Amino acid sequence: MDFALAPETDDLRRRVRAFVESEIMPLEADPASFDDHENIKTDLLEPLRAKAKQAGLWAPQMPKARGGLGLSVAAMAACYEEMGRSIFGPVVFNAAAPDDGTMIALEKIATEAQKARWLQPIVDGEVRSAFAMTEPAPGAGSDPGLMRSRAERRGNAWVLNGHKWFITGAGVAEHFIIVARTSDDTRKGLTAFLVHRETPGLTIKRRIPIMGPEEHGGHCEVLMEDLQVPDDDRLMEVGDGLKVTQIRLGTARLTHCMRWLGMAKRAMEIARPHVAERESFGQTLAEHEGVQWLLGEAAMAIEIGRLLTMRAAVKLDGGDFARKEISMAKIQVSETLHKAVDTAIQLLGARGYSKDTPLEWMYRYARQARLVDGASEVHKMVLARAFLNEGLDFWDWA
Repeated sequence: MDFALAPETDDLRRRVRAFVESEIMPLEADPASFDDHENIKTDLLEPLRAKAKQAGLWAPQMPKARGGLGLSVAAMAACYEEMGRSIFGPVVFNAAAPDDGTMIALEKIATEAQKARWLQPIVDGEVRSAFAMTEPAPGAGSDPGLMRSRAERRGNAWVLNGHKWFITGAGVAEHFIIVARTSDDTRKGLTAFLVHRETPGLTIKRRIPIMGPEEHGGHCEVLMEDLQVPDDDRLMEVGDGLKVTQIRLGTARLTHCMRWLGMAKRAMEIARPHVAERESFGQTLAEHEGVQWLLGEAAMAIEIGRLLTMRAAVKLDGGDFARKEISMAKIQVSETLHKAVDTAIQLLGARGYSKDTPLEWMYRYARQARLVDGASEVHKMVLARAFLNEGLDFWDWA
């Protein structure tokens, strides 16, 4: 088991690190860099995106033929981690949620005509996207089987009616993937559709205020009222909506982990010089055993998360769905992100709690990690079911 990166991957990773440190991180220290939703202002973002393209660091998850870098999932893991060290990083490289997961899914399952119309503009950075599945109770959340939004076929079109909420990026998205019920079949009852923002019947009701900083476009409540969609804009076959959801969310869960690992590392980077220099009771903080325990536990948790993430990435590259491995990574990394940021704040004391560092931003952001793309408890259920079905083979070396 050789964990060394291929030379070309390591070179790319280093280039990403240098770009993040020289071009992106300096903006974090200036309050004027932030928009009203605590993300990078668009007028600063677009020039950075142009620089990333010029530097050959754009859309790492997409094939070279589409203007991307054509990276394997394992190579993405190394590079996304570097991007995630900056709170503004992933979006600069067109590797941020929700566009990242949307692009990966459409590249795998869309028709060539659909890719030209719906995917390529996202890859080029011309439009943003959103994936609309989650609904208010008693509708679909972690359980897509509770879907209440419906699509009724009328000739060569579909009419969608329903209510979605907490749809990430919907505030600025132009291209939507919307999942709705087309039958009461428990496995084949959902279908996915491609919808443009300007389609009559699609309404962004509100941008839901949240605790933490937001992705561009926020988390929105979306209404569908007699929304007509041509059958040509159906994604995969009728009844394949659950499959679309699994494909869309599988790799996207793992790329979340990749980015979160970078943020967790950054939190520890911020803490390291402080504990090395700050003196207390005749010693630097780093010389106190209690501080060493905090640092050691957080550093170990990050490394465990990296190993689980890379294990899942390699399995995905091999054609496996890697459901167990992704669930393990999602649980470990989401909890590690909170642990690392919380540790850094504790070690910096009042300064860590202030806005003088990015730590308080990260802390609020980190709380959502245990919820998005499946709560930790749901992923533990996945692991429990796998163990009960597989027994000792749960720990297979395959």
